[in-house]
Amino acid sequence: MRIGKTFLAASAALAVSLGVAGCGSDSGGSGSASQDLEGVSLTVGSKDFTENILLGKMFAKAVEANGAEVSDKTNLGGSAVNRSALLNKEIDMTPEYNGTGWTVYLKHDNPAKDPKVLFDKVAAEDLKKNGVKWFGTSPFNDTYGFAASPDMAEKNGGEFDLQGMADYLKANPSAKVCMETEFPDRPDGLTLFEKATGYKIPASQIQILETGLIYTQTGKNQCDFGEVFTTDGRIQALKLSLVKDPGVFILYNVSFTMLNEEYEKHAEVYDKLADQILEPLDNEKMAALNAQVDVEGTPADKVAEDYLKEQGII
Repeated sequence: MRIGKTFLAASAALAVSLGVAGCGSDSGGSGSASQDLEGVSLTVGSKDFTENILLGKMFAKAVEANGAEVSDKTNLGGSAVNRSALLNKEIDMTPEYNGTGWTVYLKHDNPAKDPKVLFDKVAAEDLKKNGVKWFGTSPFNDTYGFAASPDMAEKNGGEFDLQGMADYLKANPSAKVCMETEFPDRPDGLTLFEKATGYKIPASQIQILETGLIYTQTGKNQCDFGEVFTTDGRIQALKLSLVKDPGVFILYNVSFTMLNEEYEKHAEVYDKLADQILEPLDNEKMAALNAQVDVEGTPADKVAEDYLKEQGII
């Protein structure tokens, strides 16, 4: 997941994004942070959706609290834009998903089903081939999934797994599954569900909607099931029930990425901060932080700063 339509955006958008992005992180807290990065200048990027923006801002504020001078280029664009910016030294760090590293940047199929194994493989190969260092890894896995509507979950005693969802769809031809335009054709999308369950969802059961509408329409019981991102804060806010996945969809745990030549200058500090930021972030915690932005309307800067204070990082 987290490649999305923005991955297809032209790299030319990078120049525009860099030109208009605001400079400087606005965290004011110092907390118990050291000044180990005094004199260091870092430009921090991120992709253009809430979760990745939050992670970028967390890193930016954490290194700033440790003495670095930070240029905040979060919300830069899609995967292609951020990757290009990193390789071209236009940014120094960007949060990235291990599954994206394996399938998109390293161009492999069949990613490992164990998050540590996948991280180790991606980190080793990307460092060797491209000089990109991956460090830290989150417990949360923001992958594709399905959520059942409130009525559907209630009818089934509160929860489904993927096979149970497939069995229900097969027995109820009028049931509807709402999806994004690209999901039925993605190699990490609907095909994985169909191979795992043995049920090919017919076109008559598929309704294509924009991402935001999938959540709201499923919440209103207009879709029996909706395609979702598993750490999206709207799942809980709209009382959707996440369909249990026994490991069908690709893993998308997150790490921070830097060019190794920059990382090695202060590796111990970066490792420590990455662990402090990422280790508490399980699916529930990440979804709650996302919801503060997407549901409650709290600015991402404040959510990121409050989290760092909560963890004693700043």
